Amino acid sequence: MKMKASISCFYEDESTSQAIASALQPDNLQAPEGVDVKTFRKEGQVVTKVKVDGRIETLLATLDDLLSCTSTAEEMI
Repeated sequence: MKMKASISCFYEDESTSQAIASALQPDNLQAPEGVDVKTFRKEGQVVTKVKVDGRIETLLATLDDLLSCTSTAEEMI
């Protein structure tokens, strides 16, 4: 099954959104086969779009990992 999801996180300033987006970039490069992850900044927000061709559990695990990485990056700033 093909699925997609989008998560947007809003930040007060551009430097924070830049730092978060940069921290999430490795996820874009290391996605397994059948999973496509794109993260970018847009007007003070960090947007991540996920496409999965597979099981819904894969999509949910990917989103869970993404949110965990986002939370960790926010704590480090």
